[in-house]
Amino acid sequence: MNRQFFFRIFTLVICVLIGIIIGQRLLSHRTTLKYIPGATGYNKLDLVIDQINENYVDTVRLDSLIEKVIPKMLGELDPHSVYIPASEMEQANESIEGNFDGIGVSFNMPNDTAVVINVISGGPSERAGVQPGDRIITVNDTIIAGKKIDQNNIVKLLRGKTGTQVTIGVQRMEEIQLVQIPITRGKIPLKSIDAAFMLNNNTGYIKLSKFSKTSHIDFLKAALTLQSKGMTNLVFDLRNNTGGLLDQAFEIANEFLEKGRLIVYTEGRSRKRQNFYADGRGHFPLINVATLTDESTASASEIVAGALQDNDRGYIIGRRTFGKGLVQEPVYFSDNSGLRLTVARYYTPTGRSIQKPYHGDRYDKNRYRREEIIPEKDSTKPNTTQEFTTPKGKIVYGGGGIMPDVLVRLDIDTTGTNSNYFMTVWQRNLIFRFTTAFVDQHRKEINSINTMSALQQFYMPYNFVDLFTAYTRKNGLNPKPAEVKESALLIENYIKASIGRSTPLDDNGFYPFLANIDVTVRKAVETLSVVSD
Repeated sequence: MNRQFFFRIFTLVICVLIGIIIGQRLLSHRTTLKYIPGATGYNKLDLVIDQINENYVDTVRLDSLIEKVIPKMLGELDPHSVYIPASEMEQANESIEGNFDGIGVSFNMPNDTAVVINVISGGPSERAGVQPGDRIITVNDTIIAGKKIDQNNIVKLLRGKTGTQVTIGVQRMEEIQLVQIPITRGKIPLKSIDAAFMLNNNTGYIKLSKFSKTSHIDFLKAALTLQSKGMTNLVFDLRNNTGGLLDQAFEIANEFLEKGRLIVYTEGRSRKRQNFYADGRGHFPLINVATLTDESTASASEIVAGALQDNDRGYIIGRRTFGKGLVQEPVYFSDNSGLRLTVARYYTPTGRSIQKPYHGDRYDKNRYRREEIIPEKDSTKPNTTQEFTTPKGKIVYGGGGIMPDVLVRLDIDTTGTNSNYFMTVWQRNLIFRFTTAFVDQHRKEINSINTMSALQQFYMPYNFVDLFTAYTRKNGLNPKPAEVKESALLIENYIKASIGRSTPLDDNGFYPFLANIDVTVRKAVETLSVVSD
């Protein structure tokens, strides 16, 4: 009995000692997870990552996990704070840098084959002998024609690092066999001025598509050229311009403003207010300007539009801008990935925040449909709780985006495109297919056209509406005379524009014909003519 009693006591003591030892080890392990003040922030995130790394049941690639977590975290902040993986960084910087590595051609796909529309002067393709009208059949012996390959994927095949080589096999009208053309890739400039030409004797037109490193100098060259041709009024087209570099927006706005005028200011929780003023060295402080905007005009474009409107410089014509008024600051990591982190907001000279309301990374995508597309409304609904006054006493409105001085509703801006006949030929891509065939038949003549007067002279013998109507009948359409008449102006100008783009004039042979059917451009010319009279 005594032996059994002592044995039980001994066993109990041993168990207690083992328990204490195990408990101490567990406690010592837990001390690495001790409470840290402020651990609801990045410390807690670090601890979670450590725990997964040390104790998770399966092997996990933490780098892959983190790549997925960062975008979700930034998505809770605002629509423009983003994470850019290393694989996408080069492409993300292209539009800002103003160039990319490639072969230097523009092409379209009327069917399932890439047709070279234009070859960039002095670029790798021109030096290698690529010609407008060439059909790209192979890229490095891989057949791409007839495969229904997405156009973006073809672009990826053609682009590559400067100095590397790609061989394309092209089909030419006069050649039976494929012409094999080796091309050494190089730096290709990304133009930011799509077109610059005179609309009439005293009104110029400039379309700016982006704000890259060369945008200001490109704009200045274009505007001075037009001024030498008699431009006293300017239609400045910022529609579909989604922005870019702040300094370029500042420099372009500076061209129109007197010294000391506030262009824009920025301010954020950790960024003190910073004002940007005109320096008085602008070339066009007296020129009459109408700035065209729409729901895709954003960021740097809104800075320019807001600066001109708040300083009583001309008119904003079109539709309310997008409302992207957040300042992103780049943050780069050692693996070549990075962030675009929102650090401040943009404000117009009168104090309007350009930024429209948002919830996390979500915008109200139906805003412009409610306010601009409804036919019975003759103006956007201003936010009357946010009224601001310009130096000359004009009332401008906040609430996000830049409200136009002269509204051109979307339903009016697209008048004529809703006829059944036009909608059908547009959806079937028949206009572009027709123009591609026409250009092929007249390639030598078209390649020699380098002035608008020569292009207009070339068009004289042709009735494009009749030719196109016959073409659509061959493709199974039998439009009524009334349908053809309703769409005639649109069809004729789209055909002339597409052919013009295939000449050495490029976009300067394209946009003048679109201007003929552009209601917003016509409204701008009308407004400027009243001002200048």
